[in-house]
Parts: sequence; C-alpha cells; structure tokens
Amino acid sequence: MKNIGLMSLLIAAAVLLTLAFPVAAAGPQASAALVAVVLPVPAAAPAVAAMPEPAHPHINEALESMRAAKHHLEGGEHDFNGHRAKAIEHLNQAIREAEICMEMK
Repeated sequence: MKNIGLMSLLIAAAVLLTLAFPVAAAGPQASAALVAVVLPVPAAAPAVAAMPEPAHPHINEALESMRAAKHHLEGGEHDFNGHRAKAIEHLNQAIREAEICMEMK
C-alpha cells in the first residue's frame, strides 16, 4: 500500500515538473504573452458607477454573521435547557446595537 502512495506521489511530481519547466524556461515575457493570449483584456470597459462602500464595513460584516448565527440557532431542534433561546435573545440585542452603529457616521 505504501508503494502505491509513493508511486502516485512521484508521478504527480513528475507531471508538475514537466508542465512547470517549459513555462519557467520561456521567461517572464513569454508568460505575460501567454496570459495576454489566453485572457484578453477588453479594449474599453463601459463606465459603471461604483457602489459606495458601507460606512462601517466591519460592522456590516459582523451584522451579516450575527444574522446567520441567529438563523442557525432558530433552526435547532434541542433547547439546551434554555441556553439556545438565551443565545438568540443576546444575538437580537447585539444586532440592534450594531444597527445603531451603522446609522452613525
């Protein structure tokens, strides 16, 4: 069994080296040309109005996480002697506080 794993590892290494050396030997200019051929850049991208970033991105991300955690807890089957309900209550309070933070500038 060890021989099969070792042989697979050696074959994988040989394949990777076979693919890596021609690209490395061609140099950085050839690699850039290859990327240009494979991934053409559009000539002129239309002007798109950028969405404004939220005033408080970390709080916004925390809000999303707390809402997701609340959703997971609400879907639980076991009450854990009231601890699940208490955790949901605490999350509701934390969500309200974070929403107040988001309203501030």
